[in-house]
Amino acid sequence: MYRKSTLSNGIRVVSEAIPYVKSATVGVWLGTGSRNEHDYNHGISHFLEHLMFKGTENRTARDIAETVDAVGGQLNAFTAKEYTCYYIKVLDSHLDLAMDILSDMLLASKFDAADINREREVVLEEVNMYEDSPDELVHDLFLNHVWPTHPLGRNILGTTDSIGKLDRKIVTEYYRDLYTPDNLVIAAAGNFTHEQLEKLADKFFGKMRGEKKQLIAKPPQFQPVRSIRSKETEQVHLCLGTTSVAYDSPDIYVLHVLNNILGGGISSRLFQSIREERGLAYSVYSYTTNYSDCGLFTVYAGTRPGNVGQVVDLIIQNINELKSTGIPLSELTKTKEQLKGSLLLGLESSSSRMSRLGKLEITLRKYTTMDEIVAAIEKVSLDDIMQMLSRIFTDDNLCFTALGPVRESDLPQVFKA
Repeated sequence: MYRKSTLSNGIRVVSEAIPYVKSATVGVWLGTGSRNEHDYNHGISHFLEHLMFKGTENRTARDIAETVDAVGGQLNAFTAKEYTCYYIKVLDSHLDLAMDILSDMLLASKFDAADINREREVVLEEVNMYEDSPDELVHDLFLNHVWPTHPLGRNILGTTDSIGKLDRKIVTEYYRDLYTPDNLVIAAAGNFTHEQLEKLADKFFGKMRGEKKQLIAKPPQFQPVRSIRSKETEQVHLCLGTTSVAYDSPDIYVLHVLNNILGGGISSRLFQSIREERGLAYSVYSYTTNYSDCGLFTVYAGTRPGNVGQVVDLIIQNINELKSTGIPLSELTKTKEQLKGSLLLGLESSSSRMSRLGKLEITLRKYTTMDEIVAAIEKVSLDDIMQMLSRIFTDDNLCFTALGPVRESDLPQVFKA
């Protein structure tokens, strides 16, 4: 059901036909995100995403919103570290309108100075709101500590200072350099044919011109540091992490299996030992972060100040137990079934399938079938898990970040200054 073609100007078009649904979701993916920023334009990727909704040469911001609402559609966008996506979900009969709206936003936005000044205030409010969400903020603090001098270690939103310096010249320069046909993917899933999508893509995006500015991307250098940020909160929010692998690594599925075992769900070791057996945290989990040339494996927990030492000890204890005693075959088998089930259940809508298509094409430039993914998961062995544990969890390769009313005396000995 997967199809791919390339327009004459270099835009890649990928699709998945789902004939039994009545919807169509289209996403325009750009191979740029906060990783492509510098000190002087930190936050520009996310800021530009906002500006795309502020009006074009043909439609006001209100026109865009009312046109989408009139057909019951859903229009949104998001910015990540290495890509940006604008997407719309509509009934399949409105696919033409969806492409019209997206192309108008991407190719004819005005970037009016008044809109830039107005939206700057909106983004600054978003930055301030983020400061009031410690369970989210701690993850960015952690990234900033492990990759302190690299764009991947910076917050996607930008800072109050950097957002205040953005102007129309900086916006248009970034747009010109990176919003180009050779850096753009149109991904769609739903009740239509690839030929329909390709024809509409050529109609609305075929005249787009330009070449991506070539940037030198260097991998970040991991810093295994211990850091505490004092903040008046009810809980202490903490992250404990280490390096992992890039998203194109042959070991990526080994990492996913390990993550699921350690802290990927309610039956995981961390959830059971910290929350269910001892009641020391409401939220505790692990997750993987994978980029084109690097990755992280992180454990998060939120707990009362007096429980910090115990929670961190239990995280380390669970990791060490995995390294020393291994994993029973029954647990590995159960984990594989969980992963396969969550993957398949996550593809029950045109939106999720579009996201999968777009992300695969913009990052890996290839499509991986579900059969290939299932086979890769099944191939993961106990030895693979043990090798991954030994590789990423070493005494000199751990970073610890805590946010909240925490003191040095609350920390385990290994994380004290």
